[in-house]
Amino acid sequence: MSDTKPLRVIFLADTRPGHYHIAQGVIAALARLRPVEVTRIEVKRKWIVPTRWLRARINADTFYPPRMLRMAYRIDADTLPEADLVVSAGGETHMPNICVTRLLDVPNIFCGSLLRGLEPDNFSLIISSYERDEGSDRHLVVLKPSSIDPDELGRPKTVPRYGPENLPKTLGLLIGGQAGGFRYRDSEWAALLAFVAAVSKAWGTRWLISTSRRTPDSVADRIDEMARDESVVQKFIDFRTAGPGTLPQIFAKSDAIVCTEDSSSMISEAVSARLPVIGVSPRAARFTEDEQLYRDFMMGKGWSRTIPIADLTPERFAEVLSTIEPLQENPLDALAQKLKARLPQLF
Repeated sequence: MSDTKPLRVIFLADTRPGHYHIAQGVIAALARLRPVEVTRIEVKRKWIVPTRWLRARINADTFYPPRMLRMAYRIDADTLPEADLVVSAGGETHMPNICVTRLLDVPNIFCGSLLRGLEPDNFSLIISSYERDEGSDRHLVVLKPSSIDPDELGRPKTVPRYGPENLPKTLGLLIGGQAGGFRYRDSEWAALLAFVAAVSKAWGTRWLISTSRRTPDSVADRIDEMARDESVVQKFIDFRTAGPGTLPQIFAKSDAIVCTEDSSSMISEAVSARLPVIGVSPRAARFTEDEQLYRDFMMGKGWSRTIPIADLTPERFAEVLSTIEPLQENPLDALAQKLKARLPQLF
């Protein structure tokens, strides 16, 4: 550690876990280099203030950060603590990040894609997971940061390859639900659960299964019934009673992960935990442009693959699993070193 004095971080968080978890991953990487002292500020924009007006004010000569913070976000500039760095993720945090940074005259990190009309030079560093940003002196293209530490989970340092010659003994299944361009038919949920049973019967593999807030009650009820057979389901974590934050329990004990394709964050976090990951998709599946680029990024690195639910069989699954080469490094350590190289003034 190059500095024992705490790095004072203002963390601007919106209400979306998929965003603020990424920012928390950046902060966890910073903490590998020196202690951090974090002030979290919730960002809730007044929706009567249009984005086009905010963007115009940011670029105006008369821009006055305290006024925008107060008018658009109900943040009193006088209450902001002294800080060394501002960190945020997600589109709703663009403007307050710039405001606080200019007000305090400190470096800032933004995670995600920039709004049209916002120039990269508004930020000291932009954490991106899209290869289109390679080569930009303001962007750092990496796997979406996660605060999950594979070493703390007890994940192996050298991750084995699985496939027909080395079948996994324990598989994790992360189940989402309807979201964006993803729609699951009842027949597809039935086919996914039939695949779970078929793998257990063919390989003697047991499953660790977790649902999410989007999972239909009818699907969770079917899994609850399946879980009565311990030769198939080793553990079932029902989101309805367990709530969020349970994925590390699955990651710690699984050899590989199966995840419904509607959740980039679940797939990305499993990759960060140094696990081979296979996404499974319904027939009605459509990504946004950014999400497709991110999936292509992870598959291009060899960390994940995808199989339509309609094509799932134990044999097909084992074949595709054999093509995955999981992440071997600790992504928190790797990100920490990249942050140190890009923002040396902080360390």
